[in-house]
Amino acid sequence: MALQGLLLDVDGTLVLSNDAHAQAWVEAFAKFGYDIDFETVRGMIGMGGDRIMPQLVPGLNDEEGTGKEISAYRKQLVLEKFVPQLAPANGSRELLQKMQESGLKLVVASSASNEELGALLKAAQVDDLIQDATTSSDTEASKPAPDIVEAALNKGNFAPDEVVMLGDTPYDIESAAKAGVPVIAMRCGGFQEEQLKGAIAIYNDPADLLQHYDESPLAQAASRPDN
Repeated sequence: MALQGLLLDVDGTLVLSNDAHAQAWVEAFAKFGYDIDFETVRGMIGMGGDRIMPQLVPGLNDEEGTGKEISAYRKQLVLEKFVPQLAPANGSRELLQKMQESGLKLVVASSASNEELGALLKAAQVDDLIQDATTSSDTEASKPAPDIVEAALNKGNFAPDEVVMLGDTPYDIESAAKAGVPVIAMRCGGFQEEQLKGAIAIYNDPADLLQHYDESPLAQAASRPDN
């Protein structure tokens, strides 16, 4: 079937926020007496926070006790300290505008909270281009489980073969693959090429994809005839 829509990760894909998220985790844990290595948590960015916390400190979770306090402080840091400093990924707005002009529906597939997602989309300068979004409140399981991607498919009323997802982490690729959705990956999220090997194509950033759009999987999918 011809391409009908684009599923969009946000952090690291449309806005350069992955380092900020990792630093927010380091600072939030430090406030409660835990020494967390930046590089360790940086490699986990892209998973849901509910998965990151117990991997960093076994026994903690974001639903109760100290874990819940750490999670709340991390969110506060992201919104108040880090989001105002964030820059869009190169070409984010221009790529999404082209996709809209091509008739594609744009649906965000993110594990962020509603509040965080709104702030991140504004930081990416694309908040007015998004037609629908999924957040952590839409699913029980966060990435790399497929739930977020499946929720985005439902919101857009898409079949898996009608969309491509843009992402930047191995967790995006794993999550989408479990839902039957191919991923075009962006290096601007900071992950190495071998970590993104499940993607159907890899570009430096949205601007790089836009520059090479005519030979990209997006153009090829868009030109497929409907069955």
